[in-house]
Amino acid sequence: MIKAIIVDDEPKAIELISSYVSHFSEFQLVKTFRNGLKALEFINVNKVDVIFLDINMPHLSGLSLSKMIPKETAIVFTTAYSEHAVESYNVNAFDYLLKPISLERFSKTITKLTSAFSINNVVDTNKSSITIFVKSGLETHQLKVDDINYLEKDGNYIYYVTPHKKIMARQSISEAMQNLTTDFIQVQKSFIVNFKKIDSMTPDYITVGEIKIPIGSQFKSILTKKVKSYPKL
Repeated sequence: MIKAIIVDDEPKAIELISSYVSHFSEFQLVKTFRNGLKALEFINVNKVDVIFLDINMPHLSGLSLSKMIPKETAIVFTTAYSEHAVESYNVNAFDYLLKPISLERFSKTITKLTSAFSINNVVDTNKSSITIFVKSGLETHQLKVDDINYLEKDGNYIYYVTPHKKIMARQSISEAMQNLTTDFIQVQKSFIVNFKKIDSMTPDYITVGEIKIPIGSQFKSILTKKVKSYPKL
C-alpha cells in the first residue's frame, strides 16, 4: 500500500484530490493538512510515500517544505500558477499538477507513481547496501547507512559514529538529516539516532551500545510517536 498525504490550504482542493485518490486501491490517504508546519511534524514521525503538495501556502510554502522532507518521499506539486513549474523540478518533484486538476491528468500521475514504487520495493529489499558519502577535511568517506549508530553535533561539526570509527564533518543537523533515511530521528539538539540501533530507552535517555544519549524535552513526543508507528513483526 502506497501511503499518501495532501497538504493544501484550500479545503476544496483537498476534497477534490481526496476523491481522486479514493479511486485507486493501491493508495491509502492517511492524512490531510492545511498547514505545512503540521504536515512536517507528521512526516518526521510517520512513513509517507507520496505528498500532494500545494506551493502557495501561508507560513511555510510548499517549495520550502519540500526541502525539509525525506528524499524518498515522492513530491507531487499542485498549484494554480504555471510559473512555479521550473522551480518545482529544481527540487526534484516527481510531478507537477496544474489546477484545476482533471481526473485524467491525475490518473497519469498515479500510474507513474505506482510504477516507480513497484521498482523501489525491489530495491528496498536490500536496504543494508544504501550508502552515503561524508566529507571530512580532504577525505570523503563512504558509509553504509545501517552501520551508523548515531550522529553527535559539536559546534560547527557533526560526528558520524559507527561501531568501528568516528568521522567528523562540517555540517548542520538539518544538512545531515537530508542525507539519512527515515530510520534516523533527532532526540536531542545535538544527537540524531539510528532507530534500529536503540538497545533500550527510558523517559529520559536512550541507550545505544555503551552510550547513553539524553532525550530533549521537546523531542519526547516525537520519539513516542515514532515508537508507536514503527513497523511491527
